Amino acid sequence: MKDKAYLSIRMNKQLHDKFQSAAAYEGRSMSGQILYLVNQYVRQFEKEHGPIDLLEQEQ
Repeated sequence: MKDKAYLSIRMNKQLHDKFQSAAAYEGRSMSGQILYLVNQYVRQFEKEHGPIDLLEQEQ
């Protein structure tokens, strides 16, 4: 699975439960909701700052 990276985060129980409820309301798992939000953020960032060149960062 070279094309997948894993992220683990810690949060307090109240935030966890609220986030889980909000994600379920949107029809997503918590993981799916996090991916949705991260994708939105990256799209907005690139819209404001231009494409992120991953090859350039590796050098």
